[in-house]
Amino acid sequence: MNIHEYQAKGLLRAAGVPVSDGRVVLRAEEAKSAAGELDGPLWVVKAQIHAGGRGKGSFKEASAGEKGGVRLAKSVAEAEEHAKQMLGRTLVTHQTGPAGKQVNRIYIEDGSEIERELYLALLVDRVTSRISFVVSTEGGMDIEEVAASTPEKILSFSIDPATGIQGFHGRRVAFALGLEGKQVKQCVDLVGKLYKLFTERDAEMVEINPLIVTDKGDLKCLDAKMGFDSNSLYRQSDILALRDETEEDAKELAASKYDLNYIALDGEIGCMVNGAGLAMATMDIIKLYGAEPANFLDVGGGATKEKVTEAFKIITSDPNVKGILVNIFGGIMRCDIIAEGVIAAVREVGLEVPLVVRLEGTNVDLGKQIINESGLNVIAADNLSDAAEKIVKAVKG
Repeated sequence: MNIHEYQAKGLLRAAGVPVSDGRVVLRAEEAKSAAGELDGPLWVVKAQIHAGGRGKGSFKEASAGEKGGVRLAKSVAEAEEHAKQMLGRTLVTHQTGPAGKQVNRIYIEDGSEIERELYLALLVDRVTSRISFVVSTEGGMDIEEVAASTPEKILSFSIDPATGIQGFHGRRVAFALGLEGKQVKQCVDLVGKLYKLFTERDAEMVEINPLIVTDKGDLKCLDAKMGFDSNSLYRQSDILALRDETEEDAKELAASKYDLNYIALDGEIGCMVNGAGLAMATMDIIKLYGAEPANFLDVGGGATKEKVTEAFKIITSDPNVKGILVNIFGGIMRCDIIAEGVIAAVREVGLEVPLVVRLEGTNVDLGKQIINESGLNVIAADNLSDAAEKIVKAVKG
């Protein structure tokens, strides 16, 4: 689960990490009073969406002078005008894709005098299964771009969970960033507090970009992005309360309410599979036969008829879907349950695209019998390769 920048900064502030003072704005008429509560003389107006690259992004149908989702203002009136121009508009960045995201929140904060921009992030390293730090002197840039063009400017190291964070870790970060004097002590303190926040809040990623050195020689987190382990939210109620459902894909949101593992993609063939590995293999073989999957959908081993029905409804709600492939290997999951769910969903929402069903495993004969006697126009498949070939042929002709 991701949160907005202003929410991330609230968590940083509570953890004792230095950030700028700011105010969130939900309605245009609040912008003037929010900016007036800050000292100035420089204000930064930031669109709040769950995507990076806001400063380089552009608004749809924007007029001249309305560029970017991060803008500087030299007066309260100018800050108010920027906020009015952003709220309710669709911001397109390299991370949102061409559809963009609607801006429903604005964050106005005090400007900062910047001497240097640095990069600091914590994440879970899947290779070592440990929390890792990623640091670079190239702050304010996309870390992917830095990694591609100047990888030597990135330092990455993991923390041994047996020892936890130590002072030398902070000093290692400080020296890698070229910090000196009081900045080294500040960096050690910052690294310790970020690690504590990361572990106590079940975070998956904390990114500070940029971490700046101010004109007074102090460290400050100028921007922040955070993501949290969705499986831990049952014990992080205050983090869960920060969830902004308007930022999430409507289909993925509906799937989460039924405990379905769903990720929307850009293809034309909808997939309903049980098991993440089988779902990945199904997507791969669809591509092998010349088409693209419209989604990843794992109904799990303990899916009920109701869950299967909801999964089918989510797939058919995608206007890009031109065909559906149901691929079930019944180990824990029974094929007859899948069959009953598919039939119930088709009868409820209708079937306007080709449907290929491949069943194998527990109660497979009963599952096939249920589908054959349903009267549905279903294309049967004997194996995964046969199923993929048939659905691609049905969609592409």
